Amino acid sequence: MEHDKQIPIWFFIGVLLTLYGVLIVGAGIHAWISPPSKVARVALWSLHADVWWGVLLVAIGTAYVAMFRPGRSACKQAISVRSSSPE
Repeated sequence: MEHDKQIPIWFFIGVLLTLYGVLIVGAGIHAWISPPSKVARVALWSLHADVWWGVLLVAIGTAYVAMFRPGRSACKQAISVRSSSPE
């Protein structure tokens, strides 16, 4: 089995976090532009937590994608060091 062709699971987790973040930000912006009636709002609606959490997910997901992207030399070096160490 060749280690150079493996993609770290953290890359896919980063992609999912980024995708979920984009969807949550989109839903939050839509709710911000067309707010529900005052009767249907939750208590802290004015804080727009969905927008902030979505931005946080996008930032974390983008960091994971950047750190663990396929073809990155640091990942290859880490894999080769782990595979060459005696057990």
